[in-house]
Amino acid sequence: MRLFILAFVGGVACLQTQATLPAPWLLALGVALAAPAIYLSARCRSSLFRLVSLGAAAVIGFAWAGAMAHWRLAEQLPEAWESKEVQLSGVVASLPQRFERGERFVFDVESVDTPGALVPSRIMLSWYGRRDDSDAEAIVAVDDRGLVHPGERWVLTVRLKRPHGNANPHGFDYEAWLLERGIRATGTVATRRDMQRLDTFVWHPVYLVERTREQIRDRFLAVLPDAPYVGVLTALAVGDQRAIPAGQWQVFNRTGVTHLVSISGLHVTMVAALCAALINALWRRNDRLMLALPAQKAAVAAGWLAAFAYALLAGFEVPAQRTLFMLSVVALALWSGRNFGASRILLLAMFVVLLRDPWAVMATGFWLSFGAVAVLLFVGSARLGQGDGAQTGWRAIVLRWGAAQWAVTLGSLPLLLLFFQQFSLVSPLANAVAIPVVSFIVTPLALIFAVLPWPPLLQLDHWVMTQLMQLLDGLATWPVWQQPAPPWPTIPLALLGVVWLLLPRGFPARWLGLYLMLPALFWPPPRPLAGQAWIDVLDVGQGLAVLVRTSSHTLLYDTGPQYGADAHANAGMRVVVPYLRAVGVKQLDMLMVSHRDKDHSGGTETVRTNVPVVRTMSSIDDFDGERCAAGQAWEWDGVRFAVLHPQVEDYSVKTKKPNNLSCVLRVSASGRGVLLTGDIEAKDEKSLIQRDAAELRHDVLLVPHHGGRGSSTPEFIAAVGAPEAVFSAGYRNAFRHPRPEVLERYADSRHWRTDRDGAIRIGLAGSLEISAWRGERRRYWQGQ
Repeated sequence: MRLFILAFVGGVACLQTQATLPAPWLLALGVALAAPAIYLSARCRSSLFRLVSLGAAAVIGFAWAGAMAHWRLAEQLPEAWESKEVQLSGVVASLPQRFERGERFVFDVESVDTPGALVPSRIMLSWYGRRDDSDAEAIVAVDDRGLVHPGERWVLTVRLKRPHGNANPHGFDYEAWLLERGIRATGTVATRRDMQRLDTFVWHPVYLVERTREQIRDRFLAVLPDAPYVGVLTALAVGDQRAIPAGQWQVFNRTGVTHLVSISGLHVTMVAALCAALINALWRRNDRLMLALPAQKAAVAAGWLAAFAYALLAGFEVPAQRTLFMLSVVALALWSGRNFGASRILLLAMFVVLLRDPWAVMATGFWLSFGAVAVLLFVGSARLGQGDGAQTGWRAIVLRWGAAQWAVTLGSLPLLLLFFQQFSLVSPLANAVAIPVVSFIVTPLALIFAVLPWPPLLQLDHWVMTQLMQLLDGLATWPVWQQPAPPWPTIPLALLGVVWLLLPRGFPARWLGLYLMLPALFWPPPRPLAGQAWIDVLDVGQGLAVLVRTSSHTLLYDTGPQYGADAHANAGMRVVVPYLRAVGVKQLDMLMVSHRDKDHSGGTETVRTNVPVVRTMSSIDDFDGERCAAGQAWEWDGVRFAVLHPQVEDYSVKTKKPNNLSCVLRVSASGRGVLLTGDIEAKDEKSLIQRDAAELRHDVLLVPHHGGRGSSTPEFIAAVGAPEAVFSAGYRNAFRHPRPEVLERYADSRHWRTDRDGAIRIGLAGSLEISAWRGERRRYWQGQ
């Protein structure tokens, strides 16, 4: 059975790597052939038939995941209805997640009132605050946050688009995240159109749970309106993590305790264990209860019910679901009195999780949670001093706790490096303190307050959290191990090394496991050869960020847009810095910010805070660094860089817009060239042509101003003569970039678009090489 489940998991994982879904009839044929093979292998004991049965199990896993994907993708928003106003009636189906200018919530569509429109039944909407009509540039004048509540039925006018997210190597797959949650379109509420609340509450168990969560959240905010850590307490109680400031998230990341401030498997398990222990202790004191039902079974039932209630309170998010399914398998095994064995129970739980959610294999939490449990089972089976002669007392408990921390830390290291490219060196110490404090004090007090809203309870809880945060703030100043993402083949080798290191004491040459981990820990990042350059145009939405690498130097041209009012809500934090870390860039030899506009400079401070910068250059007058000016030039590793615009005298023209001062950079290597143009406009293009049209000839042109109509004049396009044109723009952006008329002007060039193709890789070597991330890593859910 163990091998069967592992093969099934392999089949499910294989389906999630497919660029297109196999036809339903082909999946059905695979199951029809696999089922008899499994039956025959059960009747025959030969090794050949068992091997065939494993292949059949993988086919069944593949077919099951494919069938679920076909069912989930059956609903989609037609392209013809993207960005058009549609009137809907439906119910607010989730706890609204508040952000700086509004709130976001899931909406169950009951009817579509616009004739001819087709809309998926489950969508995600953002409700932005309205602006003051008297001042188009004013900040939010009418704050609509708190206007909608779970369970309400509304008539809304919305603009929708298909699921779409930024697509970058080593980046978060937002489209897969939406698919796993059954959300088949996203959009915004048109607040200037007619909208009406039809019912204050629509009865449904899910809506009742969500309304309860909102009431609990409001209670927390009412008792501690300005407390610094009320967001953490709210997240632990109802799973609403939006209230946690970005600065606190950085502390949690640097200390390796992020899993403790969200309702993770650990919290659900701890609540179940505490409730089970309490019921077990009370049940044993009553003879009648003991005769009616054994205390162990009562404790198991109570623990499962507590886990189920907590998972509901957390919004029944996917991580909580996974844990609940795991605990369900354990509870059934204990209730039945049958000893399935720890490893079999773990694999059964994995099987149940993937039956319900075949997309779970794409989540880092799936592998980290099951991996942590597997490590604890491996070291807990008479391997760390737990045997017939095991010591007792508090010292033995501390030793076992420390051994378990060491095992989980070591076991999770390869996966953390693969998924996040960093590891907190103080994580074992931080977790050794934070796990018991959060699990046995902070979380229980928050849950008790949710049931019994007595303010002193929450105030005490916040005081405990404050003391813990003081410790974590100090630990966050310690260094963090960072390295490039290791290649896939090094991960199984590293995991084998972990198993070798955790073998029982006395096993010879356990230290050899360290050598198996070395490739994952110290694999050097790839770099171009001397005289070559790699240029990555990252997908940052409506903005620009370009990374240029030579054999030993790195330049970053622009840092992407600012996404919101929060200082950490920018492309630097979400895209650029993670990408630099993943590809092994530890230092920027130059940071060039083309001009002031927020879609080009929004992530600058974040980048400078997180990555050492040797030299900075920009056209921004108050920028801490050099001014870019035509005539500046340098060479790195056989690759030549030259600034073509603006001229020094342009800075003295007071009427110059930021766009007109955009730094234009030429990168040339091996006889090939790329022109990075920022947001220059028509008159700047004319000035470049007049100064020296010959030096404008390039193989690749990063199209000015994202393809806006005020740039890309026919004369400039002809002067550059680039056979390859790259457009950096956001999907369905409000400016309609790139404009259709501009695309027509580039009819003689091949078009590359970040909104369609994701990140673009340009290689300047003996030959010009261009590739798109979505093309290299195509998945069946993209564009659906």
